[in-house]
This record gives sequence, structure tokens and C-alpha cells, in this order.
Amino acid sequence: MISSRLSIAALAIFLLGACSSVPRIVTEYRIDVQQGNVLTQDMVSQLRPGLTRDQVRFVLGTPLLVDMFHANRWDYLYRLQSGRTGEVELRRFTVLFDGEGKLDRVEGDVVAELSGEAAAPDVKSRVLDLGAIDGDAPMPPPEEKGFFGRVLEKVGL
Repeated sequence: MISSRLSIAALAIFLLGACSSVPRIVTEYRIDVQQGNVLTQDMVSQLRPGLTRDQVRFVLGTPLLVDMFHANRWDYLYRLQSGRTGEVELRRFTVLFDGEGKLDRVEGDVVAELSGEAAAPDVKSRVLDLGAIDGDAPMPPPEEKGFFGRVLEKVGL
């Protein structure tokens, strides 16, 4: 009787001990968790002193933190946690405005380009000044129709 109780207790301890360590033969997939505003060096290099709040919001996006007690300060935060390794990447960027609402200075992990070193714009990016378009300017001519456009026109569609 005592040996059966002892063997049951030993078996229970052995089974409970086996549950404490799980062999990692097959691991579960964990996604990368990205939070906040993604700021690239290209975006920050477009900032110039004297830009308005709307222009800064157009370039960088909506700030993550706007404090009602510090209305002249916008904070952009970015956090990326790798699902595979668990490493965390943090970036902090602060935009400070003067009393008139113009960009005064920036602080943070991503640095702004110096005003003397103007880089050529990327081929991918295109800047349009909508205020310079005249309302009475003639519209550009329509593009010539392609093969399918001409066939559909002959059919009557």
C-alpha cells in the first residue's frame, strides 16, 4: 500500500515536472508590432524653419502626441517590436513651433538636413504648389486614345 502511494506520488511529481519545460521544436509565429508614426530621413529633410503647422502635418503626418498645455510642441513616437527576437526599436522626434505657429526647431533621433545642403528631390516624389495654378489657365490637351479606345469608339461605346 505504501509503495503504491509512493509510486503514485513519484509519478505525479514526474508528470508535473515535465509540464514545466516545453521543448521548442516548433515555435509559434509572432508578428512584428509597429506603433506610432514612421518617420524617414527623407521626410525630416523636407522640414525648413518657418513652415506652418499644416505644412509640417502634410510632410510628417498627424503627430502622436499634442499636449494642450504645450500647444507649440508636437511629438512623434515610433516603436517596433520584432516578433522573432523581441528586440524593441524606439524613435522619438519633437517638432517645436514659435508663437506665430511657424516651425522653430526639431529635436529627436532623426536629424533634419542642414539648410546649406539642399538635396535634389527624388524621382519618386513630386511637389505641386496648388496656390500657383491659375483658375483661368487652359487645360492640357487630352491624351490620344489607345488601340482599345479607338475600337470602342468605332463600335459606338
